[in-house]
Amino acid sequence: MRHVALTVIREEHQALAAMLRSLSMLLAQSRREGKVPDFGLLRAMLFYIDEFPERLHHTKETELLFPRLRERCPDLIPVLDALDEDHEQGERAVLRLEHALLAFEMMGEARRLEFEAAAERYVNFYLSHMGTEEQTILPAAEKHLLPEDWVELDAAFARNKDPLTGHQPDDAYRPLFTRILNTAPAPIGLGG
Repeated sequence: MRHVALTVIREEHQALAAMLRSLSMLLAQSRREGKVPDFGLLRAMLFYIDEFPERLHHTKETELLFPRLRERCPDLIPVLDALDEDHEQGERAVLRLEHALLAFEMMGEARRLEFEAAAERYVNFYLSHMGTEEQTILPAAEKHLLPEDWVELDAAFARNKDPLTGHQPDDAYRPLFTRILNTAPAPIGLGG
């Protein structure tokens, strides 16, 4: 049986992974060309990560999915605790990354390496985090959660409307997504 919650989680993971890979590619391209990156685009990409995955996606995993798995799969409690800790650190990590980007933009090349290293750590951290969820948590949920668990989970995750998973952005977010899609390199955008 396909569950809406699992489909949404996987689609959001794919969108975020594409955003993170595009971020890395954008930084590698700017370094190869000996130019500074498009700071506005980088800010837009980090703002997206803060607004959607950090505030919407993680909250529902931590508040709805993980507590049910703790009840049904006590052996996963250490993994779930580590993932919750990642969620707590994630918002702070993106804020630190945004600060490092601002430092690079304002202070120039002297701060490039610091930002690039922070971005690489963040991308690796996030990809590893999602890998644990995909390989361990989602299969356990499919196997052990009960039909009544899925009713609430499916309804809650169905309300997620991340534009990078095919939903139309709210009017307030339309300029953000237009900029990202038109400027960022593949796999997230159409830019070069």
